[in-house]
Amino acid sequence: MALIEGFRVRNYRSLRDVTVGRLSGNAGADLLTPLTVVIGKNGVGKSTLFDAFGFMADCLTIGVEAACDREQRGGFERIRSMGVQDAIRFEVYYREAQNHRPITYELSINLDSSGRPFVESEVLLQRRRDQRYGRPFPFLRLNRGVGQAWAGEDLVETEGEESNLKVPVALTDMRQLGIATLGTLRDHPRITRFRDFMRGWYLSYFTPDAARGLPVAGPQRHLNVHGDNLGNVVQFMEREHKDRFKAILKRIADRIPGVTNIDTHVTEDKRVLLRFNDAGFRDPFFAQQMSDGTLKVFAYLLLLEDPDPPPFICIEEPENGLYHKLLETLAQEFRAHATGRRNAPQIFVTTHQPYFVDALRPEEVWILEKGADGFSTIRRVSELEIVRNLVAEGLPLGGLWYSDYLDSR
Repeated sequence: MALIEGFRVRNYRSLRDVTVGRLSGNAGADLLTPLTVVIGKNGVGKSTLFDAFGFMADCLTIGVEAACDREQRGGFERIRSMGVQDAIRFEVYYREAQNHRPITYELSINLDSSGRPFVESEVLLQRRRDQRYGRPFPFLRLNRGVGQAWAGEDLVETEGEESNLKVPVALTDMRQLGIATLGTLRDHPRITRFRDFMRGWYLSYFTPDAARGLPVAGPQRHLNVHGDNLGNVVQFMEREHKDRFKAILKRIADRIPGVTNIDTHVTEDKRVLLRFNDAGFRDPFFAQQMSDGTLKVFAYLLLLEDPDPPPFICIEEPENGLYHKLLETLAQEFRAHATGRRNAPQIFVTTHQPYFVDALRPEEVWILEKGADGFSTIRRVSELEIVRNLVAEGLPLGGLWYSDYLDSR
């Protein structure tokens, strides 16, 4: 499974220039871990960092102008950092598999002469097989929709061969990403794989109220971002993955007292009802009657147990509505699923709950703060020697955060 090793965002709201993990040419920096958690006070930019991933994903699926104009963003000028005239820029440093050479994707979005957002530049880079040092070579380079792409799996420098692999590119729509177009072509497998990787990003906008809806009956493989097809996914798991679903039910029963079974019931008008059986009651409860916390824990476990999980999962503030003693367990579940199998998803979480952080390791946690200039800064908690030493002595990380050991002094 592909893994993001570093991510940089510039000129995006309060994120004037923020990097998590390692980027190309920065070999001394630590890689992002399979479970990465960003903490911080209210208003420091955690939601903005979460939305930076969502914005990139939207640029791929609906185009940059529509991505800027989504209701939660309000247009390019509202998401570009205050006082900045430069482009909004993103950089993703990722590896398709552990033993593969890393790939860098660089994206710049700006306003054209008519004041509409467009793709100013787009680059995909990778070192050649025999290259150990120096800047990677681009196998896609576009500037204002015009440039070159290299077909095949590798760059070739042999005289006469490179020209056969180099393909001129001229896009007709500069509001669509080049990888969206070229990724559909068989001649560009590396571009296709990166496009598919980015299309697979899952940003959870789960709300318990959405999960209480009554969707039309019919099994569905994957939980959608709002969770309003929760019952449909249960139908699929009941039918196709009974043993995996039983394991989820067992873990639910261990964590939420009283819940003995969860299943579905199809109504006469072909709607699906999600039913929860409680040991203390003869009749089942329906999702509409269940607590927010029960629905959230169930939805997260169902997402993590997806037989074909997304490669990258972002979850914002999973603690909302949960009993505090469930939070350590939830953090442990996230880590177990991010590290416990070959095709495990990478999980990225934002939180402001110390009980959740208690279950984490210093190298998994980044603290986001806001400077006097109004822009965010970020650092890895493992960089703080005193915190490393106190955790080694057995003190919980969330307790240290609560006691201000993680904050700037």
